[in-house]
Amino acid sequence: MARPVTLSDVAQEAGVSLATASRALNGSATRTVGPELARRVRAAAEKLRYAPDGVAQAMARGRTSAIGLVVPDVSDPLLGAITSGVSAAADQAGLSVTLASTREVPGREASVIEALARQRVRAMVMVGGATGRVDADLAAMHAIESYLVAGGSVALIGSMMPGTSGVDVADRRTALRLGMEMHALGYRRYVVLGGPDRPGRGAERLAGFSEAVTMLGGEVLAAPHLPEVSREAGQTAMAELIDSGLLTGAPGRPLVFAVTDQLAFGALAALRAAGLSVPDDVALAGFDDLPGAVDVTPSLTSVRLPLYEAGTEAVTLALAGEAGRTVVLDGEVVLRESTPPVTG
Repeated sequence: MARPVTLSDVAQEAGVSLATASRALNGSATRTVGPELARRVRAAAEKLRYAPDGVAQAMARGRTSAIGLVVPDVSDPLLGAITSGVSAAADQAGLSVTLASTREVPGREASVIEALARQRVRAMVMVGGATGRVDADLAAMHAIESYLVAGGSVALIGSMMPGTSGVDVADRRTALRLGMEMHALGYRRYVVLGGPDRPGRGAERLAGFSEAVTMLGGEVLAAPHLPEVSREAGQTAMAELIDSGLLTGAPGRPLVFAVTDQLAFGALAALRAAGLSVPDDVALAGFDDLPGAVDVTPSLTSVRLPLYEAGTEAVTLALAGEAGRTVVLDGEVVLRESTPPVTG
């Protein structure tokens, strides 16, 4: 028996996005489809003998005035900045925000998306990319597709998938720029404290910084992957590197780059405990520009990400309902006392 024709089949036949096909056949409370695109979609549906879903039509025409925002962890200060941007853009559009957290629980992404879809939110903004857990990631993708088929629209921050638009905070490119600036300050020997060995922000930062070091002829002395991204993990890893003699075994002041400020704060504590001075003995740089970066002694060189702007851009994309568009935002390298120029 042949499988039923789906809206995805119609969209592929017509050469349009899933969201566009849904609007053309199911209607939309906020967006219309141009006559030519609508004609192509109807022709494809007729050719494939596709019957529109009555439930999907009702949902598409009767959405609430809320935007669904899905984040991994509401306590993360970086996600707080994104949430603030989403809220500001939603307010400007006369909409409210329904916040949902996956709590970084494996498999919870799909159930959160499905719950927001049942609430008939007008659009969704999702923060974060693939978790590396295949079953959970596939379930989340299927939940998003079901929501798109029902007439919704989705913008992702930090990842992309078919039928959606997204905002890419350029971790890798900005980390590469940080590496180039450290080289310009005179640093040639590096230790890189990375996060868990899986796709994500930490991996992108590690790749970008390492690319700069390799391109400019520097040396990475060590690049351990830590089991978690935390102050404690950074302190433990740094203490082990100090005990190995790696930091003091060769001439020239090394620079430690931590892929998050939390790891950098832990590394700073371990260096102090070992009687090493930052920046006299070891220079130190982080990433994220957390509020504490300017308050520690010495103040920490870091990278400030445009997270508020990412939130506002994501709402604009989600409400526009355009699939396949990506807005790329760069971070800003902020030089402070922990990475003075190398002299002599």
